Amino acid sequence: MTHPLRSISFKRNLFTLVLSAVLPVAAFAQTMVPGQLKVGMEITYPPFESWQGDKVVGFDPDMAEMLGRELKLKPSFVDTKFPGLILGLGGGQFDAVISGMYITPERTAQADAIAYGKTGAAIMVAKDGGVMPRTENDLCGLKVGLQAGTSWVNALKKLSAEYCVPQGKPAVVVSEFPTAPEASQALLSRNIQAQMEIAGAAKMLAERSKGRIVISSQALVYPQTLGIYVKKGNTALYQALQKALAAGQASGDYAALIKKYDLEPVAVAK
Repeated sequence: MTHPLRSISFKRNLFTLVLSAVLPVAAFAQTMVPGQLKVGMEITYPPFESWQGDKVVGFDPDMAEMLGRELKLKPSFVDTKFPGLILGLGGGQFDAVISGMYITPERTAQADAIAYGKTGAAIMVAKDGGVMPRTENDLCGLKVGLQAGTSWVNALKKLSAEYCVPQGKPAVVVSEFPTAPEASQALLSRNIQAQMEIAGAAKMLAERSKGRIVISSQALVYPQTLGIYVKKGNTALYQALQKALAAGQASGDYAALIKKYDLEPVAVAK
């Protein structure tokens, strides 16, 4: 005779298997709050994310909304300083990070990444600042400001060690700031001579300066791929986000967002 508890357990497992076959993968996405997708981002980084009144606007919240529609989850945004985003993800403060963050070996050692766009940096200077660096090689000997925690900090150190100094030029002097707008203020006050920022954000910062800041670089500097980050081990959510991104590509919503924010598309895994 079958034990009644074993029978109940068998039926429950069978029911779960049936559900998993007919419900979207989002139903098993292992999000922290049922029905929600908690997204970590630093909301001071236009055009990727910024406040418009009490609403978060920009490429990343738009991307999160697109993914949420496919996953049947409502995105909520957790404002977090950029250097603390990966740590916060590992600490369980949010389900994913979508914050204009490049995919780098250092970050993928701590979290899993899904490519969702491509961009690169632009170099900005004060219009009457007396310097006009066209490429990263022109930054030797300059005081360069940028947001703390970005991958360009190490890139500029490498530039100094492998290009500037061997060429008999002074090293790049790097100054890190809590936010990109604070770096722009330092640029305008002549505390730095140049600023490096993601191209889309650089364009917006230059426009908002009403001509006081200009983009001096002629092409993208250090072009890289942007990544959605998920905590290692959360395979269900990782796969759900991949499928949602592929669905957005198939519907045309992804291409519309890429065009709207002047980014480059990536090949989305099916």
